[in-house]
Amino acid sequence: MVEASADGAPVDPPVDASVAAARRAIRLIDLTDLDDHSTADAVESLCGRAREHGTAAVCVWPDFVRVAAQALADSSVRVATVVNFPAGTDRPFAVGVLTERALADGADEIDVVLPYLAWLGGDTARAAAVLDAVRRTCGTGGATMKVILETGELPDTDAVARAARFAVEHGADFVKTSTGKTERSATPEAVGAMLAVISSTDRAVGIKPSGGIRTAADAARYLDLADAVMGDGWASPSTFRFGASGLLDALLAVVVGDAPTSPGDGYRDGY
Repeated sequence: MVEASADGAPVDPPVDASVAAARRAIRLIDLTDLDDHSTADAVESLCGRAREHGTAAVCVWPDFVRVAAQALADSSVRVATVVNFPAGTDRPFAVGVLTERALADGADEIDVVLPYLAWLGGDTARAAAVLDAVRRTCGTGGATMKVILETGELPDTDAVARAARFAVEHGADFVKTSTGKTERSATPEAVGAMLAVISSTDRAVGIKPSGGIRTAADAARYLDLADAVMGDGWASPSTFRFGASGLLDALLAVVVGDAPTSPGDGYRDGY
C-alpha cells in the first residue's frame, strides 16, 4: 500500500539507512583498474560504469589516462592516475616527467607513492624530492595530489602519523593508505592516525582509504570513523575517497536489495 499525505499526494517511503549509506559511499569512490593486464577497452568500460553510477573518479595506469579523459570528457567524473607506483622507488626526475605527461593527457589527480622505504631509512631528502616534484607539476591550484603512504608497510601507527605529517608538509591534498599491491592495506587504525593528523592541519586535506575495501560494511566503518573525527558532513568527494575496484558492486547490491550473504561473495580480490 502506498502511503499518502494529508492532501492525498503519495509520499515516498523512507530510505533505509543502509541504502542511504551505500549511496553516500558510491559518490566517494575512485573506481580503480590498476590490473597488470588492463586494456583500453577495460578502461572505457570502467569509465562507463563510473559515469552511470556517479563515482567521484576513475583511477587508471598513466598509459590509459588519455583514453579515460576522452571517455569522461562531458562528465563530472575526474581522472586519476598513479606515479612512483607501486614500489615508491622511481627517481624524482622520472616521477616529475611522468606526472607532467599524465596531466597533459588529461589527468585531474595524481596519486604518488611516498618513497616509504627511503623515508623509513632516514633518507627524507629523497622522499621530499619525489613529493616536491609532483607538487610543482600539479601546481598550487591545479591538479589534486594524493600521497600514498603504504601504511601496511609502516611499523606502527606512530610511523603512519609521521608519514602523513610529512606528506602534508610537502603539499599533499589527500593522504592515502595503500597501493593495494602489498599484503596489508587499509586498516581502521591507520586511517584513524591519518585523520588525527588531518584534523590538526591548518588547511583542507582529504583522506583516501584504499586496498582491501570490498563490502558495504567496510565502507561504513571508514565513513563512521571520518564522521567521528572530522564531524558529520565532512566526508565529500573533495575530502574523502575510497580506492576500490569491487566496492561499487557491493554497494549497488545494497541499493537494489540484493546484497551477498557473505562479505566475499561476488567480488574479486584486488585493489
